[in-house]
Amino acid sequence: MAKKTTSKGKIAPKADAADQLKDFMIDGLKDLYWAEKALVKSLPKMAKNATSRHLTTAINDHLSETKNQVKRLEGAFKYLGIKAEAVKCDAMAGLLKEATGIMEETQPGAVRDAAIIAASQKVEHYEIASYGTMATYAKLLGEKDVLKLLLETLKEEKTCDKDLTKLAKTEINVKAK
Repeated sequence: MAKKTTSKGKIAPKADAADQLKDFMIDGLKDLYWAEKALVKSLPKMAKNATSRHLTTAINDHLSETKNQVKRLEGAFKYLGIKAEAVKCDAMAGLLKEATGIMEETQPGAVRDAAIIAASQKVEHYEIASYGTMATYAKLLGEKDVLKLLLETLKEEKTCDKDLTKLAKTEINVKAK
């Protein structure tokens, strides 16, 4: 469905478009909830296609964290007094589609492992940006319990990104070269 635009190129908002920051934050949390649930389904495929034992371990460890992140988001919805709802996150859907494409375009081995790290880091960077933004909103809105949950996940996402970078630099990319 095409977006409605005015003659000056401005996009007309949907009838249910957010007009309060809290509503916009909730929309963002719904996107993140979908994204994390999609990752729970996608990470095992990445682990299965990795050949490095260290990369497989890193992916499986992050899968456990991701399952906890889903629970944290459910807690955030509870603190906000609303039902947890996943709304398709087009950005994450695109990143996961790209990850599958990258695996299809590489032979099993170090090059595919490097590609899996690249795809994973794109996901991590999206999550870092999203959780950071939602945490900023939660702080501004005085949602201290939600903020605490978001910051815990943000810390994990940053750690995962650093761990992937270290693995790429010390093992995977060197073998792929």
